[in-house]
Amino acid sequence: MKRRYPLRLYLAGALAARAGDEMSGPALLLAGFTAAGSPGDASSLLAGITASAAVGGPVLGVLLDRAARPGRPLAVALMLYAAGLGAVLATLGRLPFAVTVLIAVCTGLLGPALSGGWTAQLPRVVAGDRLPRANALDAMTFGVAGLVGPALAGGAAELLGGPPAVVIAAGLIGVALPAAWLLPAAPGRADRPTPGPGPRSGRVVRLPPVCGEIAAGARAIVQRPLLARATLSSVVCCVAQGMLTACTAPIGEHALGGAGRGAMLLFLAAVSALAANAVLVRFPRRAEPATIIRAGALVQAAALALAASLRPGPLIVAALLLGVGEGPLLTALFAVRHREAPNRLRGQIFTTGASLKITGFALGAWAAGPLAARSLPGTLLLAASVSALGALATTRGGHGAPGSTEPDPGGRP
Repeated sequence: MKRRYPLRLYLAGALAARAGDEMSGPALLLAGFTAAGSPGDASSLLAGITASAAVGGPVLGVLLDRAARPGRPLAVALMLYAAGLGAVLATLGRLPFAVTVLIAVCTGLLGPALSGGWTAQLPRVVAGDRLPRANALDAMTFGVAGLVGPALAGGAAELLGGPPAVVIAAGLIGVALPAAWLLPAAPGRADRPTPGPGPRSGRVVRLPPVCGEIAAGARAIVQRPLLARATLSSVVCCVAQGMLTACTAPIGEHALGGAGRGAMLLFLAAVSALAANAVLVRFPRRAEPATIIRAGALVQAAALALAASLRPGPLIVAALLLGVGEGPLLTALFAVRHREAPNRLRGQIFTTGASLKITGFALGAWAAGPLAARSLPGTLLLAASVSALGALATTRGGHGAPGSTEPDPGGRP
């Protein structure tokens, strides 16, 4: 009898990969600054490894959707991502910096594997009434990774230096490889046509072109109102979160007694997000996902507006409030994707959504830099307005799961 893939193995793999990803950003910044001596050069490494996700996500999704064993290409993507981090480290200070940035950009193409690529496989591990609880646990791995990753990066850099911190981040991603490789097969894929001669007719059966499948995935997102609005809301909120992240150092300098202390706000937000998702694990069906997304965006908007006061007490409350909005929003977003994604396009929808969020975060951080230099409160109020716009994206069609215009021949999970 075939053994069932345990949920704890899925969660352990997801947590290791995501902690490595969260660790890699600060570690790359520190290693880049050590090697190049310039904050601008160091930040360009982080920008390179995040901005390219918009291109890599849809293509990676096609590969996962086509695979009879999606865990195999997912494991290869994780391995290549870890190898890319090693290549960035190996070329720092040895080759022209532009070459190192190019390697970071190529590595970033695989970034959505660590987020959407994992989560897309969850219905193959659990199904039915167990899925909402498992979905909340999956979202909690992001919160735990957000706590553990930066802390590990800072501790490793303090004890060993920036380059060894990058090595440890790559190692954590490598630890997740067995869990990815062993993920269950996609149901019904044994009968899916593959290139080559047909067993009965002798004809060559061809898979649809990659571009056509990417277009089909994009149409599935756009044509399903609930999925489209949830995706748009999450991306807009990520823009606001990127703006806040870019402001943490000046917030720390102006209000908390040191630039480094601004990172404490992100730590507090991660703690409260984790606590809020723990409540959702206990009560997984208390509200519709669209309602939670809308409320989460509004709570984040209120938190960012409160942070604009630049006073220590309100800043701490704002950070905790931010996590209360952010954590459940992520869980609800996953619930919408699991409900709305056709099985044959599931990987694309999850990786495309992840790539859009990563890119939105990068754009927010990029835009906030020069704005924060002019007016820090004004930048935070602008971020609050952006998050409020994310809430508006779910104001119509918020409760209807029906409404898709594309049939799902594979059925629902």
